Amino acid sequence: MYDSQWRSWKPYVGPHDPCPPIRVKWYVVPPNQYISFQPMNLPQFPLEEALRKGTLWPALYSNYPARRSAKGGKGNG
Repeated sequence: MYDSQWRSWKPYVGPHDPCPPIRVKWYVVPPNQYISFQPMNLPQFPLEEALRKGTLWPALYSNYPARRSAKGGKGNG
């Protein structure tokens, strides 16, 4: 499952690290980072759905999963 809001990075793994390395870490980039201004006539969620999702505009909605269900499998912390 590929989602364009997910990014990954590969941290440095030192030869003397005491813990097993995490080779790839994942993070979410919120959609509001790409919208510099609010365009006119953006589509809107119905009121009840907007209250559940926390935003009125689908363009600004991002589903933030719990840490345990993140893309990397286990929590990254």
